[in-house]
Amino acid sequence: MSDTKDLSLGEKTHHDPSGFSSSDKGAEAGRTSYDVGPHSPTTVVSLAPPEGITEAALVRKIDRHIIPFIIFLYLLAFLDRVNIGNARSFGLEADLGLEKVEYNTALTIFFVPYIILEIPGNILLKKFSPRVWLSVCCVGFGLVSIFQGLVKNYGGLLATRFFLGVFECSMFPGCFFLLASWYKRADAQKRYSLFFSSTSLAGAFGGLLASAIGKMDHLQGYRGWRWIFIVEGCVTVVAGVVFFFTFPAFPEQARFLKPAEREYVRAMLQADHGHAAAERKITLKDVGKALTDHRIWLGGFMYLGLIVPAYSYAYFSPTIIGTYNYSAIQTQLHSVPPWAAAFGFAMATAVASDYLRHRFMFAILGIVVAIAGFAVLMTVHDPAHVNAQYAALCLVAMGAYSAMPIIVCWFNMNLGGHHRKAIGTAWQIAFGNIGGIIATYSFVASDAKNHYRTGYAICVSFTCLSALACLMYAVSVTMENKRRAKMQGDGGLTEEEKADLGDLNPEFRYML
Repeated sequence: MSDTKDLSLGEKTHHDPSGFSSSDKGAEAGRTSYDVGPHSPTTVVSLAPPEGITEAALVRKIDRHIIPFIIFLYLLAFLDRVNIGNARSFGLEADLGLEKVEYNTALTIFFVPYIILEIPGNILLKKFSPRVWLSVCCVGFGLVSIFQGLVKNYGGLLATRFFLGVFECSMFPGCFFLLASWYKRADAQKRYSLFFSSTSLAGAFGGLLASAIGKMDHLQGYRGWRWIFIVEGCVTVVAGVVFFFTFPAFPEQARFLKPAEREYVRAMLQADHGHAAAERKITLKDVGKALTDHRIWLGGFMYLGLIVPAYSYAYFSPTIIGTYNYSAIQTQLHSVPPWAAAFGFAMATAVASDYLRHRFMFAILGIVVAIAGFAVLMTVHDPAHVNAQYAALCLVAMGAYSAMPIIVCWFNMNLGGHHRKAIGTAWQIAFGNIGGIIATYSFVASDAKNHYRTGYAICVSFTCLSALACLMYAVSVTMENKRRAKMQGDGGLTEEEKADLGDLNPEFRYML
């Protein structure tokens, strides 16, 4: 019989597979029961929210101070990253004299620093705080975007794309690290998908904005594609300055919480995530240890497989839609509905995933939808069936951009401790973005006469790779949970040793 202790109410609780223990009386009293050390069947703690506020109200307060900031930040980052696809429709290649695959190379060079600097970026974020580090990076990539609108040749374009990658590399993993530090695992998917869907909003908004800015063609002697970079870059710089004074921090540093609320959040997250070890510095030994964990590698392959179709769509959908004989303005406008569909589908699957407290099957669902879209695009090329091809593009966007946030949330929320989260999150995004390089060469101009069959085939192959990695990860965490369930006690580990282990702590249970 397990030794169950209720540290507050002394009521009977029962274990919930998601990692929580529920208590009817505790709920009526406004208290919530959790397993200490995530999913531990041995010790249960019942936490009482601070007087005058419920847990749900506190979570809504956190949402108001976290979600709008990270959504707007990443919307700007993604917009500044992929607006080159919109600029291409307004004469960028002709004005800069780009030939053959030079446009693709300009896309590729962005990912070089993006891949190399992800882990150092998350380490610096932890050192300086999200408010300082992400705000500085935001101003940086805004300025680079403005300079991108002023380049005179191919070399200038390469240089600005490279430095855009330098400043943007901390955005995605940094925001995911921040999210993982604030929310319980069973509540996280809606927030992850809402944040991730800012890419869909950026895609939709980018098409509308580009169609409007494109009408500024030749204003002050600048072509429309230059104004796309300049206007969007100026907005980003202003936002970065505002963020320096307003952007949220980690729970331990949050000024918008009262001391009692901050302590309750800390205890709540420790009960769900395990020991955060927020005060602990990240060392090279931590990085090396994380990279010997096969689940860390599987997380990278899950993301890599979906990055290829996702970036292929983000960068080349305007080009593909343009082959349906639309004008430049019509192409931008037709790029909006698939992004809107992706946003709606991603949020629907996120709500269902949180409700059922399950991730794996919802990731596979998105992957299947994306593959169905690519299957149509590979086989239907009759100009009389343009609507079918356009609907298939919607399926690709819906599938890829709904599965990706589930995969990232599933992996990140299964990491315990600040050090494991910082390294694992950055690793997944860094390794996965190798797929960005592959995507930039998947749809080359010479393949247009072949209806981009090669590009679609590459996307399907990597999407299947993601499905395989998801399956292997699901099997791995399931077997590990069963192994740990058979263990007796915690192996005599001290609290400090448990904090150092993170999700490797024997008391930790992974979410499926």
